[in-house]
Amino acid sequence: MEYIVVFITVPNLEVGEKIGNILVEEKLAACVNITSQIKSLYFWRGNIEHDEEYLLIVKTRKEKFESLEKRVKEIHPYEVPEIIALPVILGSKDYLDWIDETLNR
Repeated sequence: MEYIVVFITVPNLEVGEKIGNILVEEKLAACVNITSQIKSLYFWRGNIEHDEEYLLIVKTRKEKFESLEKRVKEIHPYEVPEIIALPVILGSKDYLDWIDETLNR
């Protein structure tokens, strides 16, 4: 199995909880952490933007990414949401087994 961590930024806590709940309920993610507010600086349509956002840290498997991305795009309010995945190189066997058990239910 290949495991990934997906980062998704959202405009507020309510949107983060909605997306997180959907991803877990639909077995696209085993776990979603929602950080406290972060400051985001980015280039958008010719301007440097400064926004307050929240960051979702999603634990899942690589095979789920395409479905996860599609689902997030359906419900996310941003025109171009951040949805980026990083590989999990190493992890606790117990935790990775738990991801598998959760996503296979």
